[in-house]
Amino acid sequence: MEIYEERTLNIQHLESRLKSKVLVYEKSRTNLGSCTIAMIKAGEKRYLIASGSGPIFEELEGDAEQNCKICPLNHENRLVLNTYLPFTHPVANTTKRPSIGLGDRLGVATPGHIRALEGTSVFPIFAQQSIRELNFTNRTFNDVIDAASYAVFQEGYTYGFGADGDHLKKSEEIKKALDDGATMITLDSSEQIDPTIQNLDDEALLARYEALDSEIREVYEGLYAEQEFSIGTSTLKLDLPTLRRDILTYHKALDFIQIIYEQHILHSERPIDFEISIDETDTPTDPKSHLFIAKELKRRHVIISTLAPRFVGEFQKGIDYIGDTAEFERQLVLHVAIAKLYRYRLSIHSGSDKFSIFPILAGTIKGSFHVKTAGTNWLEAVRLVAQKDPALYRRMHAHAINRFGDAKAFYHVTTDIGKIPELESMKDEDLPSYLNDDNARQLLHITYGYLLEDEDKEGKKLFKDDFFSLISKEEEHYKQLLNTHISRHLSLLEFKK
Repeated sequence: MEIYEERTLNIQHLESRLKSKVLVYEKSRTNLGSCTIAMIKAGEKRYLIASGSGPIFEELEGDAEQNCKICPLNHENRLVLNTYLPFTHPVANTTKRPSIGLGDRLGVATPGHIRALEGTSVFPIFAQQSIRELNFTNRTFNDVIDAASYAVFQEGYTYGFGADGDHLKKSEEIKKALDDGATMITLDSSEQIDPTIQNLDDEALLARYEALDSEIREVYEGLYAEQEFSIGTSTLKLDLPTLRRDILTYHKALDFIQIIYEQHILHSERPIDFEISIDETDTPTDPKSHLFIAKELKRRHVIISTLAPRFVGEFQKGIDYIGDTAEFERQLVLHVAIAKLYRYRLSIHSGSDKFSIFPILAGTIKGSFHVKTAGTNWLEAVRLVAQKDPALYRRMHAHAINRFGDAKAFYHVTTDIGKIPELESMKDEDLPSYLNDDNARQLLHITYGYLLEDEDKEGKKLFKDDFFSLISKEEEHYKQLLNTHISRHLSLLEFKK
């Protein structure tokens, strides 16, 4: 790729064509041969501008006039951008840098995330979405990667980012995510984990175990029964009763993980970060269970990048950790030792806003790990609405109350609606305080899909257009809110000095 002298962008000409004042995102301005490209904003809409001539000018879709092409931020143009500017294409975290998932449900949060990352060596997963989130927001995985790619171009961010097909459960979902450019797959094996086993009494457990195929029992017992294993400074013994419980709980999940790995990851032509999620259960992952899983993955030659146990305590959406931090730290020591022994990193899910345990994570792991956040950038957008458009916030809050029962079916939260101050009692200037209240945060966190996509009787979005219009108008303020909020995460995690 040859880079030559910069060509001048004719702003007056652009403003005449777009009939709007034009803002150039200066960090995006790039010279490619005899063509200069840049991101601009006209009104509330952004465009890719190509000025000059040459291959990229010809390949970009758009409206050309006087050697200046105004290009939409569509999927096809994103692929062209990826070809000429490789830093706009997601990649795997092959150097195992400390990493954070910054799932952007809105497609507009990445510039603020980039600002928060300044001065760090953190590897960000800017494009991170689950099937549930895609369905709630009426987006595709291509939409998510498109938004992230254009954002890194806009901000001149050249340090690499990933794309995570988050909490995928089916082979066809994984194939689609990889075909669309995912560089990380988070495999959710919860549908193959039997959650009923951990609560069985000894008699019921033995009956279930003896009903299991004898060959399966013999293999596992021959490998692990009553064996002791050195883990860090501790010794863990896989006694037969515990082993039976873990075999019944996880053997189908282990088979599933192996199948997915061999189908989609093992022979991939490009590096893929493969994460195993065993956190979507009600019962915490005992360190002995973690050890059993780790040993089985190694025996099956399944190479993973990260593993997310179900840690002790509550990791609810949008609020701090609930539980005994001392017990969390005690068990974390063992989880860390197992992960290090088997050469993968730990992943902490629902990691946003878990400020009380971030120093424990940093002090105990003392190395690279992954923290997954998602809806916290949405909550900062709602905070902006509360600050800048009280009337819109009041409408959204009231609708969230009405939709809370529907949303609760998809999330484990302990929200007490009755403890949220009534809207009528709140002055406009006090509305942002809702975003500091755990119950209100959870209410607003889990109803995002309804707030973004619900329509009136005429088919018009109730809030979406006004919401995004405000975010566009207050773009710089939103960046600063995200910078402040995510920087707090990074600092407490010791990702940001």
